[in-house]
Amino acid sequence: MSNTHRLAGAVAIAACALAVAAAPILAEEQATGWSDKAEFSYVVTDGNSETMTLGLKNTLIHKWEKSAFTLKAGAIRAESTTTSSFAVGLVDDFIVDEESETEKTAENYFLNGRYDRQIHERFFWYGSAGWERNRFAGIDNRYSAQAGVGNIWIDREEIKFKTDYAVTYTDQEDVVEIEDRDNSFLGARFAWAYLHAFNERTTYENLLALDLNLEESDRWRGDMVNSLAVTMTDKLALKVTLQWLYENDPAFELIPLFELPPVPGAEPDDFVPNQLDELDTIFTASLVVTF
Repeated sequence: MSNTHRLAGAVAIAACALAVAAAPILAEEQATGWSDKAEFSYVVTDGNSETMTLGLKNTLIHKWEKSAFTLKAGAIRAESTTTSSFAVGLVDDFIVDEESETEKTAENYFLNGRYDRQIHERFFWYGSAGWERNRFAGIDNRYSAQAGVGNIWIDREEIKFKTDYAVTYTDQEDVVEIEDRDNSFLGARFAWAYLHAFNERTTYENLLALDLNLEESDRWRGDMVNSLAVTMTDKLALKVTLQWLYENDPAFELIPLFELPPVPGAEPDDFVPNQLDELDTIFTASLVVTF
């Protein structure tokens, strides 16, 4: 059985165990119902330059008196079309033809489920499991599970701030597998969530998560999200988001290797691994619909 199947089974067992453990608690609580927020962004250009970017995010929450279940999903996909023009015929008698080539320039998907249970006013525990894919960052599949506790430091109507700390397990499949690189490991996570409502219509949010590989300390990663939302109606808002994804020891890609001296138009002799950049930046502007 592969590592992927083993971890998928482990995540499923953990989710079932979490549901069984939470069931008696939830049965004693008064349900407060479901809520859902969906974010849509779409950018397209045509004419001399052809690009298409599609972004979708959804956050589904069910709250009880002292607990909550959150399911988040998202996708970003970008394509670019390059058109080359050429002429066929004579200098004073020709026709213009075109060739177009479309390729993906960004692709990012994620799915995450989390259960929070409040122990008392300022303290809680949680468990979560998730999956993500970011092939342009070298990640084909990343499965993770977390179990931890947290503190609620500020819980006012206009300002909220909490931190949490967890033990994690990660199983990662890279687009380019490197020999002797272990992608299944135990880790530790520190995270915070800060929200500031400047007024009834404008809200700023900052989310930070730092993940440490406990087996190889130089392999750590960070994820920071800054967002500003402006409410237009009870159901609609405009939101801009800036996200930084940092990998201290990023994955690899394969690049062509040519002999020396290089010959124009020659086929590569081989392909060699090349480590990708540490930092990815994602900026989105989206319409938020609250159900």
